Amino acid sequence: MRALRLILALVGALLTGAEPFAAQDLPPDPAMPDPAMLVADDVMLDTDNRLIARGNVEAFHDGRRLTAHKIVYDRATDRLEITGPLSLTEDEGETVVIADSASLDRDLVNGILRGARMVMQDQLQLAAHQMRRTDARVTELYKASVTSCRICETGRPPLWQIRARRMIHDSEKRRLYFYDAQLRVLDTPVLYLPRLRMPDGSVDRATGFLTPEFVNSTLLGSGVRVPYFIVLDDHRDLTVAPFWATDSRRIELRYRQAFRNGDIEINTALSDDDFNPRSTRGYLFATGRFGLPRDFFLRFDLELASDDTFLLDHGFSTKNRLRSGVSIERARRDEYIRLALDHFQSLRVNESDSTLPSIVADGEYTRRIFPSRLGGELSLTALAHSHYRTSSLRTDGPDFDIFADGHDVTRFTTEANWQRQWALSSGVLATVETGLALDHFEIAQIGVTARSQATEITPSAAVRLRWPLMKTTREGVAHVIEPVAQLAWSGGSNPDIPFEESTAVEFDEGNLFNISRFPSSGRRERGVSGAVGLSYARVSPEGWEGRLALGHVIRDERLLEPTGAPSFTRSSGLRDRRSDLLVAAQYRNQSGFVVTGRSLFDDVFDTTKAEARVSWQNARTDLGATYTWLPSDPAEQRPSTVSEWSFDGHHRFADNWTASAEWRYDAATDRSIQAGAGITYTNECVDITLSVSRRFTSSTILEPETNIGFIVGLRGFSAASRDKSFTRTCRK
Repeated sequence: MRALRLILALVGALLTGAEPFAAQDLPPDPAMPDPAMLVADDVMLDTDNRLIARGNVEAFHDGRRLTAHKIVYDRATDRLEITGPLSLTEDEGETVVIADSASLDRDLVNGILRGARMVMQDQLQLAAHQMRRTDARVTELYKASVTSCRICETGRPPLWQIRARRMIHDSEKRRLYFYDAQLRVLDTPVLYLPRLRMPDGSVDRATGFLTPEFVNSTLLGSGVRVPYFIVLDDHRDLTVAPFWATDSRRIELRYRQAFRNGDIEINTALSDDDFNPRSTRGYLFATGRFGLPRDFFLRFDLELASDDTFLLDHGFSTKNRLRSGVSIERARRDEYIRLALDHFQSLRVNESDSTLPSIVADGEYTRRIFPSRLGGELSLTALAHSHYRTSSLRTDGPDFDIFADGHDVTRFTTEANWQRQWALSSGVLATVETGLALDHFEIAQIGVTARSQATEITPSAAVRLRWPLMKTTREGVAHVIEPVAQLAWSGGSNPDIPFEESTAVEFDEGNLFNISRFPSSGRRERGVSGAVGLSYARVSPEGWEGRLALGHVIRDERLLEPTGAPSFTRSSGLRDRRSDLLVAAQYRNQSGFVVTGRSLFDDVFDTTKAEARVSWQNARTDLGATYTWLPSDPAEQRPSTVSEWSFDGHHRFADNWTASAEWRYDAATDRSIQAGAGITYTNECVDITLSVSRRFTSSTILEPETNIGFIVGLRGFSAASRDKSFTRTCRK
């Protein structure tokens, strides 16, 4: 053992150039590099002062690990002559170099490797007739080949490779530079590039071309989209995507910038389309979010389009109303503040921006207090809302209301609510809630059908009882049943003002036990009402669970407007004294299968409104189907019945193949709305996607359209393309 220690000390001294015995008398110098370590079956010194190591040789120095069959270190030339096969690992295993033989300096940094192969980031493979390493930064490869495809010992060429007369890897800039390069597919040259620069696989953001997309559209024609990504600096980038087709020319821009306290993103495009009479069309979307002092956040959105169909024609968005706005808000445990200003632009055929509330302003302040003497929770709220129409009409147009098309409304609300809960001895949970609200309205350009201002005070009170019951079987299955009953009262009356903020009411489990189920305080439920509900849950330790909820509301009298019209719409389920029966259910199991449904049933158990969703999600499958049924209701701007199916999902049916599909079908008119399908082949080195879609929708401004897309992407040059499940294996 003593002789072995002396040999290792001598080897370390020879590799580092230090004097082994004199160094023992000096304290360690942190600026000095760590000594090298050498392990081998046989180590000897010859008469020429050369260190020779044979058999399972391993050398370690400054984070690098070298394995070889034989290493000869010449102290006079300060070089290592290495006989392979050899393997050099550095960067904590991120880069592996394999070669037949090499001549390196003692730091394993500079030198020449012959018959070298390099593996970077465990995905990109580089092979060369000769490799030269300089200053641990630059690696030059001559007669090089680069690919990320799995290469097996069958003699078959990789699916793709880049061959170059000379290639340089700059580890500091993390770039690959090719000279006289060829892109080969199955060893067949398809593209010659005199100069080429690409990231080395460890880069998150690098300037260069992104995956191109080939498109064939019955509207746009046949064309190609080639995005180019530009890194401006560490916190800014720009993507330029020109699109050239037989019937359309388009340029897209995306700008992103990150700040110390927030970020912004801007997306825009300009096009010249042969199928549209406008010479120039385009859109602009921008979003931003910034943190302000004292926990405030500033958010803004900008959405603009040149015409009603541009977004759909070019596939940027399916929105039919655009919203631009700015808001400042702060949310704390016992406080919420929000100020917002929004502008709306309609892209619908039957809507006019002048008669819609195009400018909307909102302000809200809510404070929670927990009084020690009174107990419970006291909530104080102040609200302000105003919406403005550009129209100055004082007459009513052809819509469902009776108010002037140019009227503007401003509302101020202050509200105080107190709530406290007790647990009774029988296990019943009792909740008492009471409140007082003041609403003031100012209406401009109202015409002759309503008042120009109104003020209403609304006192309210409610008592709610819950009785949760639970049972667990020997098998560990838990059953939970909870009946709930509530009695509520709300005073005052709804003023004779435009009915706008609560035109669409959703009656569901979320507002079943609210005193008022209107979404806005512009309208409130009045009088005495009762609500009953029953929920049941079954939870199995095997991983599946089922839930069922029932709800019903009863009032002392039907809720009417000052004009005598019902306050709730016909399809809301709350129009009569006795509401429709609310039924909601859900089932899920451990395999990822989920069924969710919600429906309203009237007195004769006919469906008033229904929706259902079925989904199945696991590691290889993500499928979903949705059905929606809504009756015709002019008060909710729905002149005809909606009965629609929607299917979407993808399934990985083989190791490298994934199929996707989507379909929207209008059962009321017995026609398809939209359909699409695609198939993707993915392995460790390539992504290939072929897709086809069809939009059947037609109107006075839209025409049906069919799109065929083809995308080919090379994997291995991105830090995000490391999904090992797609990697192929070599057959033995």
